Amino acid sequence: MQNKVPEITAAFWTIKILSTTVGETGADYLAVHVGLGTTITIAITLSLLLASLIAQLRKRAYVPWIYWLTVVLVSIVGTQLTDVLTDGLGVSLYTSTAVFTVLLCGVFAIWYWRERTLSIHTIVTHRRELFYWTAILVTFALGTAAGDLATEAIGLGFRLGVVVFGLSLLLMGFAAYLGAQPVPVFWLAYILTRPFGASLGDLLSQARDYGGLGMGTVTTSALFLVVIVALVGIHASVRARRGPAV
Repeated sequence: MQNKVPEITAAFWTIKILSTTVGETGADYLAVHVGLGTTITIAITLSLLLASLIAQLRKRAYVPWIYWLTVVLVSIVGTQLTDVLTDGLGVSLYTSTAVFTVLLCGVFAIWYWRERTLSIHTIVTHRRELFYWTAILVTFALGTAAGDLATEAIGLGFRLGVVVFGLSLLLMGFAAYLGAQPVPVFWLAYILTRPFGASLGDLLSQARDYGGLGMGTVTTSALFLVVIVALVGIHASVRARRGPAV
């Protein structure tokens, strides 16, 4: 197979952050505003994720629309997993953050043990791709737990959360510029995009009484989805003109 992960560019990180925001606001919209509840929301989004993931695994090369649809659905499901633990089962955010951290380290350890690499530039077998998507799901769950821990339990709030996680992402970019090891820098940045995107989504969607800007989950989700579709469309068009190597 050709590598199943897109080139890591500014567009990649932009779409990834927007996807995490949609995961936060989209999950809240379905569970709360539509009234589906957490259980039904997870059942629906998990079914959609499995269908999208099967389509992704069946392809022999990177297909932008399928890949990014899978990322958006993973974002929603990852958010719901943490919400179930916190809101449904009463698990402390400190505990869930620690558990997901250990789980992610376990995924990386097994992945490296079997493949001798954690590079996303060599996702050229089904086994590596399964490791990749497992890690992605856990990073979303970990990012959600860590983000909620920082903004809610510790009390940073949405605005300060956007600043703190945004600066952390810039720090990862600076580390990469200085020549730091690309694999750990990438995965740390990937984890940080989740709380940054979630804080941004909450800042935009939550009511002003709760420290937000009052745009609502519908408007925020729709706006970000439009931007995602536009960026993926542009990326797919450029890739089609230049060939699959782009």
